[in-house]
Amino acid sequence: MLTILWIATTYVIGSIPFGLLIAKTFCGIDPRTGGSGNVGSTNVARLCGKRYGVLTLFCDLMKGAVPVAVAVHCLHASPIAWTLTALAAIAGHLFSCFLHFKGGKAVATSIGVLLPLAFWQLLASCAVCILVIWRTEYVSLGSLTLVTLLPVLLAISGCWSVLPLALIIMIAVYWAHRENIRRLARGEEKSWLKKS
Repeated sequence: MLTILWIATTYVIGSIPFGLLIAKTFCGIDPRTGGSGNVGSTNVARLCGKRYGVLTLFCDLMKGAVPVAVAVHCLHASPIAWTLTALAAIAGHLFSCFLHFKGGKAVATSIGVLLPLAFWQLLASCAVCILVIWRTEYVSLGSLTLVTLLPVLLAISGCWSVLPLALIIMIAVYWAHRENIRRLARGEEKSWLKKS
């Protein structure tokens, strides 16, 4: 019962739109009405500046990492239970109960849920992601690279308990980035450095 309650609580935590709160509080901007129209860290950085983008990134990471860490280390949850906890955080970000069940693209929150579960594999995937963003200036392409590479690294390292979660995350992130994928294919994707 405690685990079920924690999964439900995690969904609410995941639903907190930190990008919207930060952009409105510090910049007086609603990120849903500017840039890409997304409440994630990339759009906040584009509209408000890098430091607010980084703050949004940190908050979105933590709303994934903390609930999963609590489930694993405090509640001693089974792999199924901590997988459901992780998915609840991601679902909250994608379908926020505070934003009429709309939300961001869940990359930062997905990275967050994996921090307590597969740190080294995640670190390697993030390094490649950063390299792709640095070379292309497209956060979307880096994000897609990250979620594609991670299951491969988990399989190679034999981290089978986390692999199903990583595959679900990959599918969810690809779905959330379907418009970005179309723009990338057409050569119309926006650099994260540009406001327009």
